[in-house]
Amino acid sequence: MKIGFDSEKYIEEQSKYIIERINEKESERLYLEFGGKLVHDKHAMRVLPGFDENAKIRLLQKLKDQVEIIICIFAGDITTNKTRQDFGITYDLEVLRLIDTFRKYDLSMNSVVITRYEDQPSVNMFINKLNRRGIKTYKHLCTKGYPTDVDTIVSDEGYGANPHIEVSKPLVVVTGPGGGSGKLATCLSQLYHDYRKGIKVRYAKFETFPIWNLPLKHPVNIAYEAATTDLKDVTMIDSFHLEAYGQMAVNYNRDLEVFPVIKRIIEKITGEEADYKSPTDMGVNRAGFSIIDDDIVRAASEQEVIRRYLIAQCDYKKGKISGDSLLRSKLLMDDLKLRIEDRAVVKPAWDYAEYKRSLNKKFENVVVMAIEMPDGSFVTGRSSRRMVAAAAAVLNAIKQLSGLADDIFLLSPAVLETIQHLKTDILNNERSSLNLEEILSALTISATTNPSAQVAVEKLLLLNGCKAHCTAILSDRDEQTLRSLGLDVTCDPEYVTTNLYFN
Repeated sequence: MKIGFDSEKYIEEQSKYIIERINEKESERLYLEFGGKLVHDKHAMRVLPGFDENAKIRLLQKLKDQVEIIICIFAGDITTNKTRQDFGITYDLEVLRLIDTFRKYDLSMNSVVITRYEDQPSVNMFINKLNRRGIKTYKHLCTKGYPTDVDTIVSDEGYGANPHIEVSKPLVVVTGPGGGSGKLATCLSQLYHDYRKGIKVRYAKFETFPIWNLPLKHPVNIAYEAATTDLKDVTMIDSFHLEAYGQMAVNYNRDLEVFPVIKRIIEKITGEEADYKSPTDMGVNRAGFSIIDDDIVRAASEQEVIRRYLIAQCDYKKGKISGDSLLRSKLLMDDLKLRIEDRAVVKPAWDYAEYKRSLNKKFENVVVMAIEMPDGSFVTGRSSRRMVAAAAAVLNAIKQLSGLADDIFLLSPAVLETIQHLKTDILNNERSSLNLEEILSALTISATTNPSAQVAVEKLLLLNGCKAHCTAILSDRDEQTLRSLGLDVTCDPEYVTTNLYFN
């Protein structure tokens, strides 16, 4: 993979900048709102080749003696089962995963805040689950008067109605599983309570994207818009920053719209003029200074815009997003003059599917997956009565990586028949084709007696980071297995079957 970003430089410079912000103005504490993904930031890794997906948590680990973490989750995201796309898990499960990750990195976990709480049964179940596992939780209601009535917001009826979260360290990181989690409101609520107790504290924001010191229409910033079409985020010139400093800076619509209100709220809480003259001032992001090859970063970001459009097409087909979100995603493609075929792995999948259909009508509903290999070549696999397309493609890919001939069997047909018998005749599954997880399990067992299979199993690690494309929507299980292997997979918005229940 070509590298366009220096991750070590980023961690060094970012940690230094955060420490400077903590020590400014003789404040006792800094509440740092962490936007984006604190751990496993796959989006940043894709658009900034060389970015360590865990760079931000490594950064916090350097400061672990000074930091504690609050996780926010919007109650509505629990009730709607909102999903983190990179892992295919709901936001409530992502909170649990985050807590486990923080413990793994020996970071101090303070609590979970349920924002805009409305006494929903599913939310109460989640709170009970956390409490019974020893995780402290807080409930924040909708802030009365927000966003226009600052006098009510900064009063006992507004932020005062929220419970005060007890913290002790100089850096309090407020994060969440995704956008709209209520991180900002939680930070400002804490400012209100701390100032009432005579504690001088400050607020800052750590948002990786958009990158403020890149051009407005830089593909990195457009890729950010493509990733947030459901939130209707739009990158814009920070007019406040331009007016105050005569310097161009990029921010996004929600921050620009809410900045005057935030400024007034902070001034009302502190009784002093706010230090910040623009939304960009509030940020501590140094990612733009660690880009070492702009051409590589531009190309990777364009690929991400295509990827997001393909995902949006499938999500629209599944009923997960609106037509407006899909249209927005398409417009971003058009802005960069991109086509789906510009994702190199797409056309080999389409071409092989068309070739099989031209041979025989029995292949009319054939599903094909193509994988772009580390050397830039392409491997394909098609669905059959034995296995799904994803399984066939992965087997063919590791054969090529092992230097094995295509006609060498890694799995005995008798073994496959036995598993299919278990699946259909004993477990009563209607579909006999084996999914990718089942094929990999069979391959691992075969490796104990088949040297070729043993060699092939070890080559699975080399698929990490490869791109793949399937001509039909994958089952949830196949999609999750491909993610676990590290493959970046997209699909055409077509179902394998007309059955409404499909998994």
